[in-house]
Amino acid sequence: MNNKDLNVALVQHSNTGDVQHNLNKTIQGIKEAASEGAKLIVLQELHCSLYFCQTEDTDCFDLAETIPGPSTNTFGELAKELKVVIVLSLFEKRAVGIYHNTAVVMDSDGSIAGKYRKMHIPDDPGFYEKFYFTPGDIGFEPIQTSVGKLGVLVCWDQWFPEAARLMAMAGADVLIYPTAIGWDKRDDAEEQKRQLDAWVISQRAHAVANGLPVISCNRVGLELDPSGQSEGISFWGNSFIAGPQGEILAHAGDCDDQILTANVSLSRSESVRRIWPFMRDRRIDHYSDLLKIYRD
Repeated sequence: MNNKDLNVALVQHSNTGDVQHNLNKTIQGIKEAASEGAKLIVLQELHCSLYFCQTEDTDCFDLAETIPGPSTNTFGELAKELKVVIVLSLFEKRAVGIYHNTAVVMDSDGSIAGKYRKMHIPDDPGFYEKFYFTPGDIGFEPIQTSVGKLGVLVCWDQWFPEAARLMAMAGADVLIYPTAIGWDKRDDAEEQKRQLDAWVISQRAHAVANGLPVISCNRVGLELDPSGQSEGISFWGNSFIAGPQGEILAHAGDCDDQILTANVSLSRSESVRRIWPFMRDRRIDHYSDLLKIYRD
């Protein structure tokens, strides 16, 4: 079994209402990660702007862009210059009245390797995403790149084991989650800990269940609610990189901008799957009820 190591990084940072400022911060983070040897660099969900889904405001549709478009041009040139693969997260304008929360992968030659449109769309207080995003229609298809086959998912997808499993079944080498998640300012310390622990545990479990590394990139900082109906969201950071047994390889803090890097062994997934053959022992002949909403 040949060893295949990959230096990976994620760029965790706070955002402001100044899109150009956010863009500059993201580009600087990518350059710093590349200078540290990273060949795969993951950005947080909707990294170009504030998390605008705290309210339902039709003016926010002005933030959407086409693919190809300004961001893919900018990050494609950067990927080619630095010879890295970049996973970015965009508010995609597919057509008039049809918008998606879309992750795009730029390959190391500057081309668009592929995209993933967020499949699971939340609609909770402070996270009114159904107002903005049409559910994805591409499905759970890994994206082939020069560094491997990337199982890219987005934020709310990270709570669903089915999404991770389908990416693994399609041959993904790694699971990747650009994310924007945080606390309601009214949550007490105990509730905050429960939520954060659940978020980390869920994604580490995807690594264990599928024998794959996981890269999860979240944002940080307080973003106020423009409507004033709440105190806003404190994005909790804690971005991390885990190995195929769920082991933490690198873990960011909860309040600071940070470039997180780690060396991930893609070949170790085979060793893990040999000792934990979960894929082999699945009883697909008795899983048909999974296609139901609920068993009454």
